Amino acid sequence: MGMTIAEKIAARAAKTSETKAGEIHTVELDYLMSNDGTTHLTIDMYRKLKHPRIADKDKLVWIVDHNVPCDSPKTAASQKKMRDFAKENGIRFYEGEGICHQIMIEKYVCPGQLVFGADSHTCAYGAVGAFGTGVGCTDYLYGMVTGQSWIMVPETLRFNLHGRLRDGVTARDLILTIIGKIGANGANYKAMEFAGDGMKNLNMSDRISICNLCVEAGAKTALMETDEITMEYLKAHGDRKPAAVFASDPDAVFAGVYEIELGEIVPVVAKPHFVDNIAPAEDVKGVAINEAFLGSCNNGRIEDLRLGASILRGRKVSPKVRFLVVPASREVYLQALEEGLLSVFSEAGAIIMNPNCSVCWGSCQGVIGKGEVLISTGTRNFKGRAGDKDSFVYLGSAATVTASAVKGEICTADQL
Repeated sequence: MGMTIAEKIAARAAKTSETKAGEIHTVELDYLMSNDGTTHLTIDMYRKLKHPRIADKDKLVWIVDHNVPCDSPKTAASQKKMRDFAKENGIRFYEGEGICHQIMIEKYVCPGQLVFGADSHTCAYGAVGAFGTGVGCTDYLYGMVTGQSWIMVPETLRFNLHGRLRDGVTARDLILTIIGKIGANGANYKAMEFAGDGMKNLNMSDRISICNLCVEAGAKTALMETDEITMEYLKAHGDRKPAAVFASDPDAVFAGVYEIELGEIVPVVAKPHFVDNIAPAEDVKGVAINEAFLGSCNNGRIEDLRLGASILRGRKVSPKVRFLVVPASREVYLQALEEGLLSVFSEAGAIIMNPNCSVCWGSCQGVIGKGEVLISTGTRNFKGRAGDKDSFVYLGSAATVTASAVKGEICTADQL
């Protein structure tokens, strides 16, 4: 019987010839990523161990991205703890460089690897053919101390993508549509695998956007085959080489198979207060907004900024709206600066922020008040996610968010 990509990566990590969905295996980890959201808790637990040790410091990457710059003395203390521990133990440490997942994909993750991240959107690494999955502090600590962990090999849902997205429709619209179709629990503890002829029409930014949001359907991980687009990205970012290149076998067993015609996807939004509460953007046009956000690990890459700037060029942000634009990494920021995109945003009245999680995290920048409405390219729209518990968050694409910022109400770019 053939194996899926998830099963093959699990087998490589477990140092065995094959695995099957439902089996539990001890696995070697390629990287362990942690950010300032929880690393201070991991350090506290580490210091309580009888025989504390780090199995392999070169597998650890620690990134401050959630509250940058610091928003309070309490945050400053937790980040100092993280900073000092990393220095004492020779751990790779990034601060002010951008969002953890963007940095990991730009600099570290390679096809075939198994990566644990102390953040739920670690599944984004599937865009480069890696099995990335989010874990809590206890599992992270175990991996940090031993270099190993265990996984139950997930079943796989296969999504065959066909054709090409229409003009004005983005990969963000695609994955939100899929989440709306299968529901927030539709992929619980499963891998979501994407394949089909439509893949060649999706660039790396598109692929990251798709894989990144799969956890919002409950997925354990998301995966895509390694192809020329993957290899070109790896070459351009450090000339990295795959750990292994996997594709699902023709006779692999899937828990479900979906055929998706990309040409049928339309601009959509996720309405408050659930990511699977999906509606065509047309159905919510005219909803007044107070704030718009273009950024996050889902939509803060150079392609997203180019799209937003193309819509904004020659226009102004509505005086009723605060429009925050936040590149996902320093690399993206500098490229946007070089291309003149930041000037377009600034001249139009947008607020340009340093690379970080920003509004998506809802803690240190762009926090919204009671009754206010945000349209965001962030990852979640749960009640209170971006501020007051009685505020409202809509999720949309970079195009929809930018157009809405101009009009002062939810709309798509072709409605300007």
